[in-house]
Amino acid sequence: MTKWSAFKSRLPFTKSHPRVAVVRLNGSIGTGRMALNDEALAPILDKAFRKGRPAAVALLINSPGGSPVQSSLIASRIRRLAEEKGIPVHAFVEDVAASGGYWLAASADDIWVDFGSIIGSIGVISAGFGLPVFLARQGIERRVHTSGKSKSTLDPFLPQKEEDVERLKDILEDLHSGFIAYVKERRGKVLADDPDLFTGEFWLGRRAVKLGLVDGEAHMVPKLKELYGKDVRLMRYGPKKGLLSRFGAAMAEDAMAAVETRAQYARFGL
Repeated sequence: MTKWSAFKSRLPFTKSHPRVAVVRLNGSIGTGRMALNDEALAPILDKAFRKGRPAAVALLINSPGGSPVQSSLIASRIRRLAEEKGIPVHAFVEDVAASGGYWLAASADDIWVDFGSIIGSIGVISAGFGLPVFLARQGIERRVHTSGKSKSTLDPFLPQKEEDVERLKDILEDLHSGFIAYVKERRGKVLADDPDLFTGEFWLGRRAVKLGLVDGEAHMVPKLKELYGKDVRLMRYGPKKGLLSRFGAAMAEDAMAAVETRAQYARFGL
């Protein structure tokens, strides 16, 4: 944009093309440096909603999920900014918006997918490993001393206790209930009456439309042109890599995060 164009866009009574801010939400959701999280996305979302008086904000989503807390924080921030600014939000799903990824999509006013996008997985999971047999075979003795009976709950180096499992299940059920409540709050009027909707099941985009999880099949650019005119301007926002990251200072951390993210996508055959 030239200096004159920038100046002209601020003048009253001059016609300017509508702008839509596009925020890419790509990858797993968590607290790691490479993951989607509220702290990293806060300045990006704030800029997207405030800069240049956008007509709308579009979320371009490709996420298999992750932390339920970070999913909730990000979705809440999106809704808060949308309501403060009176700006509509559209979500466009690429490969997958599952679990926490769907939580993010549900923060939008409408959700658009490819026919082959993977949608759903409205559930909560906790996974780990148990190593007490391995340690015993190696002649290694695990010694744990606590000042509270629950401090060693689910220690992977100790035999699993039934009471620990029941406590974990209660926590997962509470998280699941919160997830379900949010989806019903955002999509309740259009959700199908299907017993599998909140079981953790997932579907392709076309089936998700019938279930009311999404609003239809559409790709971002043509849909935004349909909604805001062929001259709509897309203003793209996303995280930038730091200087040290570009020179490989965080390669080990990035490699481990990439493996974890790859495993999350693999759950959906991607």
